[in-house]
Amino acid sequence: MRQALAAVLAVLLCGPAYGGAAASAKLIGSDGTELGRANFRATPHGILIEIAASGLPPGPHAVLIHSSAECNPATGFASAGPVFSFDPARTHGYFAKGGPRAGDLPVQFAAADGRMHATLYTTAISLGDGAKSIFDRDGASLIIHAQSDDYISQPEGRAGARLACGTIMRTIGPREKGRRR
Repeated sequence: MRQALAAVLAVLLCGPAYGGAAASAKLIGSDGTELGRANFRATPHGILIEIAASGLPPGPHAVLIHSSAECNPATGFASAGPVFSFDPARTHGYFAKGGPRAGDLPVQFAAADGRMHATLYTTAISLGDGAKSIFDRDGASLIIHAQSDDYISQPEGRAGARLACGTIMRTIGPREKGRRR
């Protein structure tokens, strides 16, 4: 009984047994107010992204990772740069010839009350220090756009204005290979 209780407490206090890297982004609107948060968690095979946001127009919204960690509302979040890509020759969009870019993610939906609760999964990026890391010299941000992504038009799938932006910041660094908890 005591061992079972200790195991349950270990899971509750320490989280899952997989100790991968994690990151978070506070999403702000064009007026600088906080609209929500995106949490990134490394899994053994990719990155799980969980988004909770409010204050959005109901309906579909492009959600994209952009190539700079700067979320300046004064620029309409243009400071976040283009959609994140490791290869400048790649084009945006799942249906575009030469695409997609590493920062392309599926369209998500805001409910009638303006809330978006979404869980996405990608294998195109990592939270580590390796070749697929989004933590290069200028970092990355998560952008929620005003409209849906058509997955083919350049440069952002006719997704419209950038409504919310969050600088992606590490909360747990990558684990050293071979090291166990």
